Amino acid sequence: MLNKVTQWLQDSVFKPLEDKKMPVMEHLVEFQVRLTRAVIVTAVVFVGTFFYADALVKWLRVPLQNMFVPSALSWEPTDLPTVPFVFLAPAEALWQNVKVAGLFAVVLAAPYILHEVWRFIVPGLHAQERRFVGPFVFVSGAAFYTGAAFSFFFVLPFALNFLISYGVNAGFVPQISIAQYVGFSLWFLLVFGLIFEVPLALTLMAKLGWVDAPFLIRYWKWALLGSFIIAAILTPTPDPFNQCLMAGPMFLLYWVGIFGAKCFGKKKPVESGQAGVSPVAMAVAGAGAAGMSAPKSSGEDYVGVPGGRGR
Repeated sequence: MLNKVTQWLQDSVFKPLEDKKMPVMEHLVEFQVRLTRAVIVTAVVFVGTFFYADALVKWLRVPLQNMFVPSALSWEPTDLPTVPFVFLAPAEALWQNVKVAGLFAVVLAAPYILHEVWRFIVPGLHAQERRFVGPFVFVSGAAFYTGAAFSFFFVLPFALNFLISYGVNAGFVPQISIAQYVGFSLWFLLVFGLIFEVPLALTLMAKLGWVDAPFLIRYWKWALLGSFIIAAILTPTPDPFNQCLMAGPMFLLYWVGIFGAKCFGKKKPVESGQAGVSPVAMAVAGAGAAGMSAPKSSGEDYVGVPGGRGR
């Protein structure tokens, strides 16, 4: 049944997408058409998201003074005082709404954008590559959304609560610029979305034969060091708390990538025990083994050639 389904997909879905040897100019025209479609769809979605930009910004402010409780699937308020938002430039508030609406528009239009990208590149791929690229794009998108959701529900509340509490305990009055807060939050969402691509990237590298699970396990200490270095670069604040919040999940996802490399990595051919031995040596060894296993005569050790003259 699986072979029949695979054959049907090959004949009905993949073969009609074969490249018709289009000239370069036709490829450029097609690229322009598909890019225009993607931009138009994203612009239409942006109009809708900008209409709800105020509501989106309010949702983005939820992790500031609330903690998500997984057992109750609800947000619980923290002990932080009310934190007012201010804007320091005449167009700052408007620009933040545009930024948030644009990001959400790209996120919502991403399936259609990926569809246009798929339709553009698929004619130049072989059938085996097309079967591989489709699931890869789907899993990649799901991993990015999962990372962004993990950051919004778990990482951002802890990071913001720690930073605001530290300032309040030091005797400062919290007043946050809307531009600084939106930039901080969106950067966290973007970075964690990319961090959750680490297992997929390692699995892809193992699938291509560039690395394997034993190699990744051997260099886990360097991966730990690299996680903290990358977190120090990407963290919008210099405090070690946020650095650990970013480096910890990154290192754990490195081990998830090792598991993926072990399960889906390129299988190496089984090495024969006689690899590298010359045929002459194998023949001599075989003849010697045959001579040792041959039965000896009762009176003499020498066995003559049949039909020949004995000793």
